[in-house]
Amino acid sequence: MSTAIDLQSADAPLKPSQGLFQERWSLFKRNRMAYASFGFLVALLGLAILGKFLTHAIVVFDPVTVRLSEKFLPPLSPYNAEMVSREDAPIAGIYLLGTDELGRDVFARMLEGTSVSLTVGFIAVGISILVGVFFGGLAGYYGPRKILFLTVDTLIMRFVDIMLCFPTFFLILTVVALLPPNIYNIMIVIGLTSWMGTTRFVRAEFLSLRDQDFVQAARSQAIPEWRIIFIHMVPNAIAPVLVSATIGVASAILTESSLSFLGFGVQPPDATWGNILADGKQFIFDAPWLTFIPGFTILFVVLAFNLCGEGLREAFNPKLREGV
Repeated sequence: MSTAIDLQSADAPLKPSQGLFQERWSLFKRNRMAYASFGFLVALLGLAILGKFLTHAIVVFDPVTVRLSEKFLPPLSPYNAEMVSREDAPIAGIYLLGTDELGRDVFARMLEGTSVSLTVGFIAVGISILVGVFFGGLAGYYGPRKILFLTVDTLIMRFVDIMLCFPTFFLILTVVALLPPNIYNIMIVIGLTSWMGTTRFVRAEFLSLRDQDFVQAARSQAIPEWRIIFIHMVPNAIAPVLVSATIGVASAILTESSLSFLGFGVQPPDATWGNILADGKQFIFDAPWLTFIPGFTILFVVLAFNLCGEGLREAFNPKLREGV
């Protein structure tokens, strides 16, 4: 009987093993907080894309129309048809999140600010990843080679140490104060002052990959070094970079909001969460929703990115998993 069972089990088709991505994804989904945060961020990204379309391409929600007769209305307030024309009326005749000191629709401004703030976060992190991977790859792959009396690794890592000595936010604040305050300068400055952590991650991964068999095999076949670095080594070193990038988006959004709050960020009439919060701070007792709505939005979005980043870190690092 047991022999027959063994033969049947031997003849049964084997289940295909999970790929690396499927394994990491299944581990990530076990972290309920991280998985819920991921779903929230996907929905937020869809809302940002839709908001950009509905506030600029087809103006369904108008973030710039001024209605002085409708200022400081609380959330869910109906508009006054006697004071506001039908063309300037909000969708469905209701101000979903109220109005500000100029009678502008807060929901429309938050919708526009979502696309602006997320754009700043993602592009700034993209710039920091490109710079960090470039310098980290050079330090990890060409580290022992000398330029004059210093090795490449020493030269790059000491420059990283110098950059880390400066308080990042005050460095950004100084540079932004000298440049025209627009969204492009904000993205570039944040990206160029936040690449140091990515450089360290990539360098550490390259040091462990440099002597692996697949790298030695590629060298033995006279494959160009740039191809070895970017085709063979970077994909194997990208996991910690993705984790760092997820948390970096939260930091970039928080930095942009802080700059806009201080008046050095994206300037009106463009709306961001930071300048909406700045406009509402002087009316915190008369119209508290002008402060609480953007403030809690920043809080929840930054928290979601951090939780998602922690979930990715646990999924890609076996030592951090529960029960190990």
